[in-house]
Amino acid sequence: MAHAEKRISAKQKSRAWQFFGLLVVLVVASLLVNLGPQYNNFITKHNWPLPKVKEVPFRLGLDLSGGTSLTYDADLSAVPVNDRMNAIQGARDVVERRVNMFGVSEPNVQINKTTQGKYQISVELAGINDVKQAIKMIGETPLLQFKEVNDQRKELTDQEKKDLDDYNKKAETKAGDVLGKVLSGGNFAELAKSLSEDDDTKAAGGSLGWLSSKEDPELIAIAEKLNKGQVNTNLQKTSAGYEIVKLEDKRPKTQDGQPVVEVKAAHLLVCYNGAVSCESGLDKQQALDKIKKLKEQATVQNFTDLVKQNSTEPGARDSGGELGWFGRDTMDPQFEEAAFAMKKGEISEVVESQFGYHLLYKQDERAVIDYKLSHILIKTRSAVDILGNIDEWKTTELTGKYLKRATVQFNPQDGSPEVALEFDSEGGKIFEDITGRNIDKPVAIFLDGYIISQPNVSQKITGGQAVISGRFSQIEAKTLAQRLNAGALPVPISLVNQQTIGASLGQSSVDNSLQAGLIGLALVALFMIIFYRLPGLLSVISLSIYGSLLLAIFKIWPVTLTLSGIAGFILSIGMAVDANILIFERTKEELRAGKPLSNSINEGFSRAWPSIRDGNYTTLITCFILYQFLTGPIKGFAITLALGVLVSMFSAIVVTRNLLRLMITPRLAEKTWLFGVSRRQCSGEDK
Repeated sequence: MAHAEKRISAKQKSRAWQFFGLLVVLVVASLLVNLGPQYNNFITKHNWPLPKVKEVPFRLGLDLSGGTSLTYDADLSAVPVNDRMNAIQGARDVVERRVNMFGVSEPNVQINKTTQGKYQISVELAGINDVKQAIKMIGETPLLQFKEVNDQRKELTDQEKKDLDDYNKKAETKAGDVLGKVLSGGNFAELAKSLSEDDDTKAAGGSLGWLSSKEDPELIAIAEKLNKGQVNTNLQKTSAGYEIVKLEDKRPKTQDGQPVVEVKAAHLLVCYNGAVSCESGLDKQQALDKIKKLKEQATVQNFTDLVKQNSTEPGARDSGGELGWFGRDTMDPQFEEAAFAMKKGEISEVVESQFGYHLLYKQDERAVIDYKLSHILIKTRSAVDILGNIDEWKTTELTGKYLKRATVQFNPQDGSPEVALEFDSEGGKIFEDITGRNIDKPVAIFLDGYIISQPNVSQKITGGQAVISGRFSQIEAKTLAQRLNAGALPVPISLVNQQTIGASLGQSSVDNSLQAGLIGLALVALFMIIFYRLPGLLSVISLSIYGSLLLAIFKIWPVTLTLSGIAGFILSIGMAVDANILIFERTKEELRAGKPLSNSINEGFSRAWPSIRDGNYTTLITCFILYQFLTGPIKGFAITLALGVLVSMFSAIVVTRNLLRLMITPRLAEKTWLFGVSRRQCSGEDK
């Protein structure tokens, strides 16, 4: 029996040595991350032929690096209750995008909810000490710009045009030859490896993996016509060049384990005074009474006729209320919920949206398909490849400051949502000049640097009115109009608090925190060595390794360190110490019971683990709750504490245990005083 126990001990020690080797690698790597500048300076100073490491600084929060903190109240009084969360999130996104445009390092933009139920947006701008600059940065109206074609850009010479045409003809010939080889039975993957000009996929035999229509609509349009294992038999030209596409497989698209579907539907709209984009003379009750009567008459067979005769939607007479295929998050929530809840071929009950009352006819429903594709690409060239990137648009004088209002309307031809713009008198004159000199040319509309529409001008437009058209859903058109009317913000915001933190104060906080941490660690180390002796010394080594690993994780993640985050880190050190104390006390109990040292250590760890596990699990649950439901410094505290708890469990249960196994020898086993237990206590003589 003793022999068996010795054999197990030897196996454990072997594993401990293996772990020790891995631990050394981890510690060295963490030290290089934490002490990168010092290491690089040292090898440079001594001219040692060693590779330098990437220097990764800590990401410091506002309270440590200095900067500006702003708090805004959001006015949601005019927003329906169900839309308020979307509105405040939209406002947060706009503020964040504006801040990012100014190149602020690691801005922190968060939504807070006060005890009074009000929503606030807090903005932390590290390194920005000019409060006026920060307020201007966030509070300015949207950058709405109208741009015209840049006529000054370079054009291809006749020779360049000829060379471009020759190149593309050769590409077409080459693509035809490759297609012929594929269709004659050639190995698609091998042909892709040798002939495809897509450097990203040729090594993998042209494999593109799984794609959806949103990721590459041009390739999906080709794939939709193919059966599994088929290749397009005719050359297909895309923006990249000539494509030879093979459909490897297809499957229904899923999200959260559920299939993604889209619906095809038509609708009949009866709007009323006060509804969005409604010019009807009906009040709300009259509109409701009318659509209820239409509901009684409606059948699948006569639905289109009822729409053409009664719908107040512009263009309904021509479109019959057809909405085509649409997925989730594209329509008004009430409208969408009803459409997806219905069965195919049903006509809904009356549905109310911001546009009025609707009857929906659900024509069809289908699963959204993902396609697994491989391709061979033969590239073509364009003028950009010869001339380089060209600034296609030039700025005009017309900007958002001339905008009076924006409203949602519907295109009379196809019923699609549009955003109508009305400018003031000065803006109207500028717009008239722009359209006058760009007849039969496009004029691009930019919002905060992004193009949102590019309509062609058919005639000079007077009266100061313009229309932004595009493939908008009703929600997208409504949101865009709201943003334009409210300064690109879905809801008005007002500054209620501002604070500037100097860098010197932040540095002082860092220095004080560092000093407090070092003093605390020294006292903890002294306590552990005095009371637990050899295990205490090993736990100090384990804690040092723990600290090095955790700080490296903070840098690599990266975690934004704040004063509260540092507090979470220090608290996790205390929890790591507590885990070691539980283990050592359990070990001492086993030694006092007269058990051998190796068995006592194993039993000590086994008996202490449930308490350590439960305590740390509850702490992690608390951290999750703090992170999910609170904001600002509390989130930083939760992140650092959670990471600290996870690493502390590793250091206490794995690192300390294996260090103890390496130290155990038959000679050491007799010196129980090194573990804080006298031989008399081990023999039970003092009981």
